[in-house]
Amino acid sequence: MNNIEQWKITEEFSGMRLDQAINKKFPDISRNMAQEMIKNGEITIGDSTVKASQKLKTGDIAVIHFRSSDLETDIQATEMNFPIVYEDDDIIVINKPFGLVVHPGAGQEKETVVSALLSHTNLSPIGAPDRPGVVHRLDKETSGIMVLAKTKEAHKNLAEQFASHDLEKEYIALIQGHIVNKKGRIQVAIERDPVHRQRMKATSAENGKMAISIFEVMEYLKNSTLVKVKILTGRTHQIRVHMSFTGHPLLGDTTYGGRKFGNSEHFLHSSKLTITHPITGKTMTFQADIPQRFKEVIEELREGGQKKL
Repeated sequence: MNNIEQWKITEEFSGMRLDQAINKKFPDISRNMAQEMIKNGEITIGDSTVKASQKLKTGDIAVIHFRSSDLETDIQATEMNFPIVYEDDDIIVINKPFGLVVHPGAGQEKETVVSALLSHTNLSPIGAPDRPGVVHRLDKETSGIMVLAKTKEAHKNLAEQFASHDLEKEYIALIQGHIVNKKGRIQVAIERDPVHRQRMKATSAENGKMAISIFEVMEYLKNSTLVKVKILTGRTHQIRVHMSFTGHPLLGDTTYGGRKFGNSEHFLHSSKLTITHPITGKTMTFQADIPQRFKEVIEELREGGQKKL
């Protein structure tokens, strides 16, 4: 269920972007969260869906679907089969397994990170109704460290940290082939593929959003390379798009040009995340070792393996 509020735009907000105005009028909703809500149709102008960049006019009627803080989510709790790395009254940090989506989506998945956590704790109710507590996401086949918010205050602060990239994110990836440079910086803009809407693609700075990844070779394996990747931005599928751009897509990532490898779609693990605690202000770093199936593949490739890449 949602609480719906109609807000008549006054002269004070005339000429402002919709996402900026929402954040100014309702401080609990960060610009990043406002953009998500607008994208999901939870914020409209009258009966019309709009973009976050739309400029407001005096007299416009904004319709906001708020998540009520005292109402339960419609998502049904499911069994939790992954470890909690850290938890307090405001945040919860988990080691997400591969093969599990973060929240219900177009596939109407019932078992998700969110549904599992709801069997354990409450999550922040603000933002999209099917994404309580979610301030960032990992792809279904990506494993590793992920933080969620338990309170509204924590949600707003964390969302702003991710939006401003005021944190550190480090991944381990298994890419196809032997990349020549042992260290490198990839600075290439990303946009949604206009033909295949589930994919992203590298593009010009004029057409997309700039994305920056810094990689370092950890080990050369059979026809593949184990790399550490730090991302200075947080674009959708950023590492997958950037490594494909170099000619070395993630092993098994057929979406972005990789060869199929076993039953896995790709090998990507969120190994380290450093944030500022949203309430205490303390710098906190969380780490998670790569999962067993990832280790087994590395060992197989290290020994020469039986699978042909």
